[in-house]
Amino acid sequence: MPEGTVPVSGLHARIDSAIDRAVDWSAARQTPEGYWMARVDTNACMEAQWVLALWVLNQDDHPIMPGLVKGLLDRQRDDGSWEIYHQAPAGDINTTVECYAALRTAGLAADDARLVRARHWIEARGGLRDIRVFTRYWLALIGEWPWRNTPNLTPEVVFIPHEGIPFLSRFSIYNFASWARATMMPLTVLSARRFARPLPADRRLDELFPEGREKYDFGYKRNPPVVSWERFFLGTDRMLHKLQDMGLGLRRETAIRRVIDWIIDHQDADGVWGGIQPPWIYGLIALHAEGYGPDHPVMRKGLDALDDPRWAFERDGGVIVQATVSPVWDTLLTLQAFQETGQDEAQIDRVEKAVDWLMSREVRTAGDWSVKIKGVEPGGWAFELENAHYPDTDDTAVAIMVLAPYRDHPRFKDRGIGAAVDRAIAWLRAMQCSNGGWGAFDKDNDDPFLTKIPFCDFGEVLDPPSVDVTAHILEAFAVAGYGTDDPTVQRALKFLWDQQESDGSWWGRWGVNYVYGTGAVLPALARIGVDMRDERVLKAADYLAATQDADGGWGETCASYMDPSLSGKGEATASQTAWGLMGLLAVGRGQDRKAVERGVGYLLDSQQDGSWHEDQYTGTGFPGYGVGKLIDLKKDKLEDDLNQSTELSRGFMINYHMYRHYFPMTALGRAKDYLRRTPNEPAADAA
Repeated sequence: MPEGTVPVSGLHARIDSAIDRAVDWSAARQTPEGYWMARVDTNACMEAQWVLALWVLNQDDHPIMPGLVKGLLDRQRDDGSWEIYHQAPAGDINTTVECYAALRTAGLAADDARLVRARHWIEARGGLRDIRVFTRYWLALIGEWPWRNTPNLTPEVVFIPHEGIPFLSRFSIYNFASWARATMMPLTVLSARRFARPLPADRRLDELFPEGREKYDFGYKRNPPVVSWERFFLGTDRMLHKLQDMGLGLRRETAIRRVIDWIIDHQDADGVWGGIQPPWIYGLIALHAEGYGPDHPVMRKGLDALDDPRWAFERDGGVIVQATVSPVWDTLLTLQAFQETGQDEAQIDRVEKAVDWLMSREVRTAGDWSVKIKGVEPGGWAFELENAHYPDTDDTAVAIMVLAPYRDHPRFKDRGIGAAVDRAIAWLRAMQCSNGGWGAFDKDNDDPFLTKIPFCDFGEVLDPPSVDVTAHILEAFAVAGYGTDDPTVQRALKFLWDQQESDGSWWGRWGVNYVYGTGAVLPALARIGVDMRDERVLKAADYLAATQDADGGWGETCASYMDPSLSGKGEATASQTAWGLMGLLAVGRGQDRKAVERGVGYLLDSQQDGSWHEDQYTGTGFPGYGVGKLIDLKKDKLEDDLNQSTELSRGFMINYHMYRHYFPMTALGRAKDYLRRTPNEPAADAA
């Protein structure tokens, strides 16, 4: 037996022990209501923007403020900057400027050593020259940037129908991604009002304008071709500002009233908007700008959410405000881990409580998706605590996978699971995009023309189909009883094959990155009934085998979103190791047995107190491409075009704290089955 190889019987025993410990860890963290929800780490923009927002809202004496300030200072890098993700190769100019502005707003002096370091870092990177649109908006809200030098978002956009008017209908809010739409609406009010609460003289950011504001060029630094849509939209933006200077607008007050009504109508039951931070924070400021006081029920509910420990939590004396919360996703994937490890019957009381909670979370109202899709009964699940307007296809797919096996279970026969699964399948069919894939929240939300607008210089403003979401939906269809003869499945399979990279991998939209995409697609192909000896499948398995680290794990840095040479490369993590394992296990080749054993060994050796530790960010909010899908990373001047490099200044990366737990559990459960099927010798090579 080769040195370091664990005898199969011993490996089985260790897997069983690790699973038992992981199940105990999960059981201890289920809430009384029946769900699971771990923390979500993003970047310090969240806390910085809340400091700024509380100032603008005249809530700067809020008791959370000291904690927010400490949380910001705790996350500052040694070089004075703040970063987008853990161990990013460089700090981010936008995050750093927003943190700097927040700390000055909170009362820190310009000569504070921590701010001096930050200011020197900002100056070394060109000052405020390349800050994004959202950073400009925040500076405008505190009186530090002219509103005339921010993109002019007109509230009249609310009148534009999503179809029927050539050219103009392309600018309907329903042609933007759900998160961009929900964020744009309150910003149209703030842009129209040019609303601000200026800082007092002793807190102004004069030091960021060393030659004086009167000499500073606040204009856009872009220089697009003379004949281009970018140039056209920059000219349109100047014209809109001139019209606003003259007090001209098309039914301006009616438009603002319509937008405010839209905002109020879209508030979630827990007080936030869309289950994410940007529309929540801008929604409150827009309402405040229109005279809604802190005791108005809508404002009160929104402000109270900031005191909810499910949204904000303490860390080492500082306060972290989450960009989102993930109870439905965490609960679904925990239940899936129980099923994959064979522990769901042993934990049936906990499973029952979780299933009941999930059934109460089914979205039965027609959200924004229904503007374009008519005649379809609502049925699906959202990601967050309360989000009736934006159910997503990914959560809905995993819900089908998790709930469908209980349709005929005697303990669940009165829960209506079968009907909910049928509704979800019908909804997913209606949401399939023209190219066969699925976006997360909308259908055919993929017009790259919209990314030319000056406002769209951040993350993503579109929600096109992705391979990872499509793969999960294929698995859901398989669990629900459909196969490769189903027309919806056939179109989805074509989409997946069309998206495969030349090295055999698939790009990951919602997880980092090629390891995530490949680890999602291969199990879907196996479950739906694709021949796993197909040469394209084997090429993907070869990719995973080749990217396994020497320690047996898999890891991939977020920087791979801008540097394709880093595909599948990075410090090993528990979550990414699980994804790599699940991909290889789905193919089931005997030749991968040693790789599987080494991957399992990595998970077993790194388990701590029943779970795993993971500082790295392995979840993706935005890779920062604008178009929301993979682009040609080898294109000349790409970094100049996007204004980001591997620090991901336009990106938004996420550390979901339960990814490190339920994905390894699932992988161990599947590995145990694989090893049981080939207990002594590797199976014959598929080739």
